[in-house]
Amino acid sequence: MGFGNIIYEAEGGVAKITINRPPLNILNVETVLEITSALKTAKEDESVSMVLITGAGDRAFSAGAEVRDHMPDRVDRFLDAFNEMFYSLMEVDKPTIAAVNGYALAGGCELAMACDIVVASENALFGVPEINVGVFPPVALVLLPKLVGRVKALELVLTGDTVNAEEAKQLGLVNRVVPADKLGEEVNKVIAKLREKSPVVLKLTRMALYRALDLEFRKALESVTDIYKGQLMKTEDAIEGLKAFLEKKKPVWKGR
Repeated sequence: MGFGNIIYEAEGGVAKITINRPPLNILNVETVLEITSALKTAKEDESVSMVLITGAGDRAFSAGAEVRDHMPDRVDRFLDAFNEMFYSLMEVDKPTIAAVNGYALAGGCELAMACDIVVASENALFGVPEINVGVFPPVALVLLPKLVGRVKALELVLTGDTVNAEEAKQLGLVNRVVPADKLGEEVNKVIAKLREKSPVVLKLTRMALYRALDLEFRKALESVTDIYKGQLMKTEDAIEGLKAFLEKKKPVWKGR
């Protein structure tokens, strides 16, 4: 595809989006628009069952957004594009994986934390240091309290401090931490595990979780139950999985 700032590859059911602006993979507005376009392409591609996002090189997943794009004459366009990238990430309807090596700072940290599963190398560094340049990180203000709690979220955004991969894992920002030379291998393990599942059931499970995330418990449970009864139980894979369990055999997923 005709992208200038990212590399998009779809193979073996995985849409891989690589931020390709080394050494730090800075997210300017053009890059953000390309990531959004790639996410929408992955959503519409029926052969894709999951999305992997990573950064080119070994120094950074992404060290953040282009500071110039936050100046008054550019900020409206940038933030509109930036927010749309996250809407597209949430609405892609497929599991998303972030493979993080090196810096994941500011907008790069927000992009990683918005993915469903985060695999990081031991040399990864996470933080939202926007406060140091006189602004705040909008996406982090929404997501961080849900991931790490109010107190730690406030500490991170008010101080601009960074945390290493192991600390990020303890906080709940990262799922797995491995040596840098094992990052690809570990990501492939996650991909292999997801490949064993029905893609349509993965889609509906993810959809149900995000739909319920911000709702009061009763409304959340009603929403999830509606998806279960109205969509999940109308899929062939749900019936196949239940029957296979009862018949003590391995399910054969059809993806519908």
